[in-house]
Amino acid sequence: MALPLPLVLVELLLPAARAAGETPQYTTVHAESDFEVRLYRDTVWMSAPTPDIPSFHVATKLGFHRLFQYLMGANLNSSRIRMTTPVLTSVVPGAGPLHSSAYFVRFYLPTKFQASPPVPLPELNLHPDRWPSHCIAVRSFSGYARDKNVVEEAEKLAMSLSQSPWANSTNYPSKSAYSVAQCSSPFRIIGRVNEVWFDVNCKSTGVETY
Repeated sequence: MALPLPLVLVELLLPAARAAGETPQYTTVHAESDFEVRLYRDTVWMSAPTPDIPSFHVATKLGFHRLFQYLMGANLNSSRIRMTTPVLTSVVPGAGPLHSSAYFVRFYLPTKFQASPPVPLPELNLHPDRWPSHCIAVRSFSGYARDKNVVEEAEKLAMSLSQSPWANSTNYPSKSAYSVAQCSSPFRIIGRVNEVWFDVNCKSTGVETY
């Protein structure tokens, strides 16, 4: 049975970045002054859906609460899994109750678990997401990721893309969905790094996937 984890501890651990932690591999295929486009390889993430939560910040904490228990051994193998970066919260506007946003908090699985992720305990309501190789437009921003600024940063990225060669590629797979990657330890105050991600269609600009 998964053990409860105090939310104050989750607040301290989110995202618990490690200097040697693994990150998903990518190649930069396009760069502008305020965004870049990366080609990511096939990856597997463990995903925590957070239905009925109206806040990005709260949904991220609650989703990571369940993911952290999984990392600490709340899986059928009782495997302890090293923390990776980033902690990713995917936002789908209008897909939640009463047309609110729906949130999915995701953890990138280390290389040793990519082919065969440990099965999470059923009560955690987690599932693996297999992402095929695809392109992601990325805008970096500093500070802490909160409800207001993540929307503002997503809007800035959408504007930048509309004025670039990628203007007609943001309807892949969903024009309105985006993700927020938190890349820094919560103990870092200065120089924090976050990113907003949009999936884009590589083939619309001639980029071949792996």
